[in-house]
Amino acid sequence: MNTAELTERLRREGVPDALYEIPGVHAVPVQLDAYYVLRQEEGAWPVLLRQRGTDEVIARFGTEAEACRYLYDALTDVPPPVPGGPERVDRLLADADEIQRRAEEDFEQAPGRNTGEPPGA
Repeated sequence: MNTAELTERLRREGVPDALYEIPGVHAVPVQLDAYYVLRQEEGAWPVLLRQRGTDEVIARFGTEAEACRYLYDALTDVPPPVPGGPERVDRLLADADEIQRRAEEDFEQAPGRNTGEPPGA
């Protein structure tokens, strides 16, 4: 795979354009605080993480294909969803008011809260 093929595959996978830059092939449309950069140097293909304007080499490869495979895997390796994840979020959102009320009660009843004593005293 070369950089043009990598860009095409990442787009097909739905990877946001703002997550990676490949000079001469794919520019970052909006610069986030952090994104990957794949570039060619003399005799090497480094993959960098650009974070707030600072580049950190996270991997270096001897071939374009190796570098492209690494970046593809990094950008498409999504962990499996947590079992019951969406249902759990829905329950939490439905109970948000009750959770907030209990948290406020717990805070008010915390040791030392109304006595002026430090917690645990």
